[in-house]
Amino acid sequence: MKLQKITKNSQALGLRDRWYKDACAAAHTLDLLGERWSLLVVRELMFGPKRFSDLRACLPGISANILTQRLEGLEASGILIQRTLPAPAKVKVYELTEWGYEAEPIFQALGNFGARSPLHDPTLPFSASSLCLSLRTMFDASQAQGFDHDFALILPVERFVGHFSAEGLTISRSEATDFSFALQGEPPAIAAVIYGGQPLDAAEKDGLVTVAGDRALAQCFVTLFPLPQKAGQRA
Repeated sequence: MKLQKITKNSQALGLRDRWYKDACAAAHTLDLLGERWSLLVVRELMFGPKRFSDLRACLPGISANILTQRLEGLEASGILIQRTLPAPAKVKVYELTEWGYEAEPIFQALGNFGARSPLHDPTLPFSASSLCLSLRTMFDASQAQGFDHDFALILPVERFVGHFSAEGLTISRSEATDFSFALQGEPPAIAAVIYGGQPLDAAEKDGLVTVAGDRALAQCFVTLFPLPQKAGQRA
């Protein structure tokens, strides 16, 4: 009976012919998330629900048809749901299920692995969700001794609030109301300061990033996210 149920579920997803037919749970994860764009759709929902148009804007290389297919597949697999926001919005959004949110460690592992690639191109498009997930991945708590502060990221479309200390870093999508400092700019510009070695003062001078609040603390904050050494390089 159990095997019959699994077969029916996989056929309902319309993916049976493309599945690996491998009992390994990692292989099954690829069955669910291995289609091109599927993981990136999940990434964009990791900080809360979004409309179809929001997802397309965050994934400039995806077509409307492919995005529709991926959303349908992820919904059929139980990774996300769609719902309608209450009045006055009354718009349809897509949102991860509780199980879907459990995929975050996948992005952390992939991020750490990919950052070591000599072929990684940090100049490509970088979404708000990409930036915030990378901060949660790369934060080095050992360098944050003595810190215990709130911060805000004010991005063109989305806003985030967070807290960092020696205990770790938290960040969520929300309007900033009280913070020690805020960084405002496009995600690639903020990433260039945090990961690319661009001085914060220079980014401000060029009008790419704006700092509000405690500037000295902001200067310290952007140094707390060391990238792993590139593969093949000697220590």
